[in-house]
Amino acid sequence: MINNSYKEISGDIIKVIRKFTKKRNVPLHEPTIRNLDLSHVKKNLLSTQVSTSSSDTIKFENSISKFTNSRYSVAIINGTSSLQLAIKVLDIKDNDEVFIPSLNYVASSNATLYCGAIPHYIDIELKNFGVDVKKLEKYILKNCIYKKKKLINKKTKRPITAIIPTHIFGTACDIDQILKISQKYNLKVIEDAAEGFGSFYKKKHLGTFGHVGVLSFNGNKIITTGGGGAILTQNKKYYIKALKLAKIAKKEKNFWDYDYSELGYNFRLPGINASLGLSQIKNINNLLKRKKIIFNKMKSLFKKNNNYSLVVQENNPESNNWLNNIYIFNSNYSLRNKIINTMLKQGISVRPVWKLMHKIKYLSIYPKMNLDNSIKAEKSLISIPSSPSLIR
Repeated sequence: MINNSYKEISGDIIKVIRKFTKKRNVPLHEPTIRNLDLSHVKKNLLSTQVSTSSSDTIKFENSISKFTNSRYSVAIINGTSSLQLAIKVLDIKDNDEVFIPSLNYVASSNATLYCGAIPHYIDIELKNFGVDVKKLEKYILKNCIYKKKKLINKKTKRPITAIIPTHIFGTACDIDQILKISQKYNLKVIEDAAEGFGSFYKKKHLGTFGHVGVLSFNGNKIITTGGGGAILTQNKKYYIKALKLAKIAKKEKNFWDYDYSELGYNFRLPGINASLGLSQIKNINNLLKRKKIIFNKMKSLFKKNNNYSLVVQENNPESNNWLNNIYIFNSNYSLRNKIINTMLKQGISVRPVWKLMHKIKYLSIYPKMNLDNSIKAEKSLISIPSSPSLIR
């Protein structure tokens, strides 16, 4: 089966990508940099306000809040640091356990460990690759005790105090049901919307449903600040604490008195990065239109067959369509890898979904539930080129 099907699937993907571009080397997702971006960054450089005290950082935060309709936002140096600050802001303590999908980028696990908390890996469902809430609730009923508003892991005796659901590929997970289960078991919700800038669910921007949300503006995201991220929240108390910690908890008595109220983190986004973000965000609606056109064209080009399909979220038309993906039916790791290697030899950048967190050596020691769906997705998903530059 492998010898026959990997050539066919690879050939079909190559044909579709060549309908968009004849370039030999096709990146997975490259940033869209315009002359306006260059002029914004140049203006910032000439102003000399290149560091974290820049007015451009404040302007960028205001632009983020306006676009996402988040009451507050704090621009941070990257998505991982945003997650770390979010955990600190919500007062998740040493040895608290945090529910995290195993199908995930490593940032949420690392951020949890930075804060002295413990990742507890949970499964996804195969509809939108977000948390499988029904499976999670059954797992909680069997393996946890809920008493005095505290959820306790029966085996480890540790409290489980938070959940970090991930909106994968810019598509909303089942956030309504996640909020219900979090309210039922008194869990803090940190939305990992790193890939979701420009994505909405029921006309509400991803990252604005939970107690705190996190964005990323890395170079491969729909808009970029080079490296960068943001914390979103509707809660003033959380905002004040996030901003304070991001500014290294320096007392604001006066600019020259170097005194600090607590352990802080020098995580706020520098002005030079924010200046690029200010320009990029002005182009977001155009980029979203391009991404939608690319997705719709791919949907028409990939014909129905018995080997694979383009991942289509029919019930989520408000996605930013950040990365388009192929789902291989009845796949295995050998077949997936043969397809990827064939594509790469043709100059077309593709990638598998991330290695599951519970399979990474230093993370394998932490609690986990049955992860069958995550394993199935890991060996079946391949991300394909999705840059806005695929169309002109």
